Amino acid sequence: MIYLDNAATSFPKPPGVIEAVTDALAAPASPGRSGHAPALNASRTIHRARKALARLFGLTDNTRLIFAPNVTWSLNMALNGLGLKAGDHVLSSALEHNSTARPLARFKKDQGVDWEIVPPGPDGRTRPEDFKNRLRPETRLVVLCHASNVTGTLAPAKAIKEAISATPLLLDAAQTAGALPMDDYGQWADLVAFTGHKALLGPTGTGGLWIREGLDLRPLAVGGSGSRSESLVHPDFLPDALEPGTANTHGLAGLAAGVEFLLAVGVDKVRAHEMELTAYFLENIAKIPELSIIGPGPGEPDRVATVSVVVKGWSSSDLAAALEKGYGIMIRSGLHCAPLAHQFLGTYPGGAARFSFGYFNVLKDAEIAATALKELAAKPVS
Repeated sequence: MIYLDNAATSFPKPPGVIEAVTDALAAPASPGRSGHAPALNASRTIHRARKALARLFGLTDNTRLIFAPNVTWSLNMALNGLGLKAGDHVLSSALEHNSTARPLARFKKDQGVDWEIVPPGPDGRTRPEDFKNRLRPETRLVVLCHASNVTGTLAPAKAIKEAISATPLLLDAAQTAGALPMDDYGQWADLVAFTGHKALLGPTGTGGLWIREGLDLRPLAVGGSGSRSESLVHPDFLPDALEPGTANTHGLAGLAAGVEFLLAVGVDKVRAHEMELTAYFLENIAKIPELSIIGPGPGEPDRVATVSVVVKGWSSSDLAAALEKGYGIMIRSGLHCAPLAHQFLGTYPGGAARFSFGYFNVLKDAEIAATALKELAAKPVS
């Protein structure tokens, strides 16, 4: 098997991740609920994950890093927690995933929030000045997909934040957390939503949200937290205020191990390796006349290791099936939960075939994938 679907979930996981999950599952404890040794150890596991992520993101206060089941939950936590209401204006890029697009569409329909989509420039990239020029007095938030899960295109997040100044920026870092250095984000970002099971190399069912100091969110849910149990009023301090219910201890144990692996290897090294594979793959598939690369082509560095293509004579689903059956290559086809992006890219409704490299892929994987595309492009099915 050649696994090239790391934008969906990374594989394989570092050995320490599986070991950490297994050890946590074998422990008889729930964090923050008891005072005995196993429960205290479970709490230390949660703290370990929080500390590792704070180091990765360059955060000085890890209590403002909130754990959630996934990045979708984190984005909903942020959008709902800000209390958006009728008349509020929200800007987003045109490359948003449904994790932000669907909540924003619901806010627009149900509450009258004015959601405006900022189109990309002629080169398909998001431009800071386009956000700045659309700011209004009633603009409450800018939502930004840090890297498109379709094209791999990186948005200039820091430059956009500088352009919008005091307007809060909610960054969807699903495709970037762990894939590129982010150790200064605690110095300028407002809200950063991330998932644990992609480039952070952790298990599914993990993710979180970082919230800058001075920005308060209304809890999406309340309930048991293990603290202030004597009161019917939910705790108002972080992280307890936004982490109701029993934590996913074994998942966060695995996430801690994944992040610690990244910190030990170095995110710079991970990025350099993934970009080497991506560059090789792009250079070779660009020579296939029947193939179109969706998004940045060879020689364009502002991207992550995700490449989507359309091949003449093939539907994306048929192409993915042929790659698996004939070559053992696993990719993702279709709309990638990002119909807005495909509409702007001109690949709606058929979608595209997406290849996404990870740290554990090797150059041979990229070579075989490029050869497979060349061979399949020469024998279309329709």
